[in-house]
Amino acid sequence: MTPTVRLRALPTGVWALGFASLFMDMSSELVHALLPLYMVGMLGASVALVGIIEGIAEATAAITKLFSGALSDFVRRRKFLLVLGYSLAAFTKPVFPLAGSIGWIMAARFVDRIGKGIRGAPRDALVADITPPEQRGAAYGLRQSLDSVGAFIGPLLAILLMLLFENEIRKVLWIAVIPAFITVALLVIFVREPESAAAHNTPRAPLHWRDAKRLPKAFWYVIGLGAFFTLARFSEAFLVLRASETGFELAWVPAVMIVMNVVYALGAYPAGALSDRMSSRTLLVVGLLCLVLADVLLALTSGVAVTLAGAACWGLHMALTQGLLAKLVADRAPADLRGSAFGIFNLVSGVALLLASGLAGWLWSSFGAAATFSAGALFALLTLGGLLVPVRNRTLSD
Repeated sequence: MTPTVRLRALPTGVWALGFASLFMDMSSELVHALLPLYMVGMLGASVALVGIIEGIAEATAAITKLFSGALSDFVRRRKFLLVLGYSLAAFTKPVFPLAGSIGWIMAARFVDRIGKGIRGAPRDALVADITPPEQRGAAYGLRQSLDSVGAFIGPLLAILLMLLFENEIRKVLWIAVIPAFITVALLVIFVREPESAAAHNTPRAPLHWRDAKRLPKAFWYVIGLGAFFTLARFSEAFLVLRASETGFELAWVPAVMIVMNVVYALGAYPAGALSDRMSSRTLLVVGLLCLVLADVLLALTSGVAVTLAGAACWGLHMALTQGLLAKLVADRAPADLRGSAFGIFNLVSGVALLLASGLAGWLWSSFGAAATFSAGALFALLTLGGLLVPVRNRTLSD
C-alpha cells in the first residue's frame, strides 16, 4: 500500500481531529512564539520565572489529563471532553493581549493548560478507538503532522504580523483568537463518536486504583521511557529565548519555531507510518541522537544559522518520538482503560516537564544558556544509554 493510499484509508475522524489540532496549534504557537519575549521584555519577568511558569502550566495539563482520560473511560464518551477542553483554551486567548501583569499571564496559561489537559487523553484515546491497530502509527503520525503544520503557521504569522504592526506584540496576540474559535466549530460539526461507543454507551464501573494492576508491564515500561524523554527535553520557550540572544531581530525570533515545526510536520507522518513496520527501539534511538545534536548546537551557537540548525534537529527528534510514544501507549493498554492509560502517561510526562523546565530556567539564570542546553544533552545521553540496555520482555522490539 502506497503512502497516499494509506492516508486515504485513515478514518475521517482522524482527519477532523488533525485539522482541529492544526487550527488550535496555529493559535497557541502564535502566542507562544512571542510570549517569552512579552513576559521578559515587557512585563519584567526573569528567565527562571519563565521556566517555572512553563513547567507549572505543562504539569497542570498533565495532571488534568489523568482525570479526563479516566472520565472518558467511565462515561464512554470523548467528544464532550474534547469540545470543553478546546473551548477553555479558546476563551483564554484574549487574556494574553489584555494582561497587564505576570499574574494575568500565569492565570491564562493555567486555564489554557487545564483545557489542554481535558482534551488531550480523550483525543488520543479516540484516535485509537476509531483506527485499526495496523494503522495506528500512521494515524497518530498524521494527527501530529497536522498539529505541527499549525505549529509552524502560528510563528510564521507572528513574524508577518510583527512586521505589519511594527513590533506591537499586543496587537499580534489578538489575531490568535480567530483560529482558536475555528477549532471549536470544527469539533462541534465534524467529530463523531465511534459507532461502538454509541451502541454501548452504558458507563463502565467507576475507575478504581486496582485497575492499574490490569495495565501490563510493557505499558509501565513505556511510561518510564516517556518520563526520561521529557526530562531530556524542556519547554520550547527556551528555543525562543535562545534565538533572541543569537542575532535575531525581534520580529524574526519566531523563525526558530517555524523551522522546528516545519521539520516536525514533514517528519511526523512518515515516522508514524514507519513505526507500523519497523522496530520502535530503532526509531527512538535515532530520535534521541537528534535531540543530543540539537542541544549541542544550541549550546555552542553564536549565530542565526547554527541556531536554526539546532531547531531543525529538535523538530526531527519530536517527529520521530512523539507519535511513536502515543502508539506504544495505545497498543499496550486495554481498550476500556485507554483514556486512563493516556492520562497516566501524560501525568508522568508533565511532572517530568515541570522538573526539566524549572531546572533549565535555573541553569540559564545562574550559568547561562549554554549550561541549559548542555544539561539537556546529558539527560538525552543518559536516556539513550537506558534505552540500549537489553530488556527481557522485548517491549520495544515490535
